[in-house]
Amino acid sequence: MARADRPGLMAGPGAEGPPSPQAARRAVEAVWRIESARIVAALSRYTGDFELAEDVAQEALAEALVSWSREGAPTNPVGWLLATGRRRAIDNYRRRAALDERYAMLCGQLAEGEASSGAPAPPERADDLLWDPDQVDDDVLALMFIACHPVLAPEARVALTLRAVAGLASEEIARAFLVPVPTVQARITRAKKTIAAAGVPFELPPAEERRRRIGGVLSVLYVIFTEGSTATAGDDLLRPDLAYEAIRLTRMLAALLPDEPEVSGLLALCELTAARFPARTSPDGDPVLLEDQDRRLWDRSAIRRGRAAIGRAAAVGRGLGPYGLQAAIAACHATAPSVAQTDWERVVLLYEALGQVAPSAVVELNRAVAVAMATGPQQALAIVDELVATDRLPGSHLLPSVRGELLRRLGRTGEARAELELAARLCRTPANNRCCCARRPPCRERGGRASPHAPIRQSPRLSVRLRRQWWASWVRCRGGARRRSRGRPRVGRRSRRWAGWSLRSCRSWRSRRRSLHCRRILCSAGAWA
Repeated sequence: MARADRPGLMAGPGAEGPPSPQAARRAVEAVWRIESARIVAALSRYTGDFELAEDVAQEALAEALVSWSREGAPTNPVGWLLATGRRRAIDNYRRRAALDERYAMLCGQLAEGEASSGAPAPPERADDLLWDPDQVDDDVLALMFIACHPVLAPEARVALTLRAVAGLASEEIARAFLVPVPTVQARITRAKKTIAAAGVPFELPPAEERRRRIGGVLSVLYVIFTEGSTATAGDDLLRPDLAYEAIRLTRMLAALLPDEPEVSGLLALCELTAARFPARTSPDGDPVLLEDQDRRLWDRSAIRRGRAAIGRAAAVGRGLGPYGLQAAIAACHATAPSVAQTDWERVVLLYEALGQVAPSAVVELNRAVAVAMATGPQQALAIVDELVATDRLPGSHLLPSVRGELLRRLGRTGEARAELELAARLCRTPANNRCCCARRPPCRERGGRASPHAPIRQSPRLSVRLRRQWWASWVRCRGGARRRSRGRPRVGRRSRRWAGWSLRSCRSWRSRRRSLHCRRILCSAGAWA
């Protein structure tokens, strides 16, 4: 990144032809995208007010759009924006002082020769350098720690970090997390007010407090990258822009805190995971499983960077934490020639260590997958069944998906198909839904012909047409007599027998499947969905 004491990002007006509004807009967007964190951090240190720093930075951008379109981009655009923002901050302090003086005069509390209220304007000194090369890194780090302060809620930390440090607009953040733009704006506004009310100083926390708060910063970056690498909603499986933004922030944090092993561990995890992005989806956008991925498409430079980051984390001498262990697991996959040649015994040991450091149901489920690859599906199925019995992953498609795959490998086709259908209904993204449907083992009709892989409805609710179809068959089986209980059929032994008659009355495989789906929902939910 460019600093104020280096040559500018672009030359003066003579290098790019006559100035124009379009060229000025492109220049402003480029400078803000690259240097927004440093500009806001430096102005925050100067003013001591994070919200004021953002306001004066935006005013400087607005003035740049007008001035640069008329006079051309300056040689040092960052210094120009900083100087303009500083002048706007001074004008703001003067307005505040003048306003406080007027209030004091109206109240009769102003003594002659002194102003008892208001914030005085900062003194103008020739040696007061706004952009200090020795302090700029600490400014960015302080801004990151403020955005991830423990007084903020997790969703507010993520939104404020992307807004203040990453420089993303509210619309981009809203698209990334599939929430309305006003919701993002409200989170950012509440976060700023909370920081101001708590009196959080703009400074790098002490070393002992920094170690206590570094976990919150890393967790925010981890959440951002996870959402980018595996989207929880939407049509796309990957959101590369969000993932690469998290990698950029983690690189910045690793450069500023080289002695923190978990920072290097998170960077290694992000690099190794992002290396597989080109092979994780098909041209149609469908997920590609690890065993089916073309490893020639993997980014080898990212793998080298990830392995180097693991080496730096291990060289500190404090052992690997949760992020470092996950990075070590990712390194096992990244360096293996194929799935069959992966060192699955080492992967199992790493998952066991991760379960001791950071126990969770997802870690146990991943360990079950590693055990299945190392020793066979039967032992892994026992681990998964224990998770099912304890109900540690309710509503997640991961558990029935893994269990269905294990049952399929054991030859229990019917149970595997039911589990994968359940996983398809629980999927929140169409891409994962199609993946679960494609993995279903085919069922056979009486004639021996395999049934097609029809997509499963993600929502367990019945459509109006299916409700009417099942109701009509139920009425035919009852001879036209309708028994109602507040508009819903009673669910008991007799209702289940009626549902069985409806199923036997179906003539085709498609209608039989629909009726079976209706009966399963009726008997399990106890009412219409």
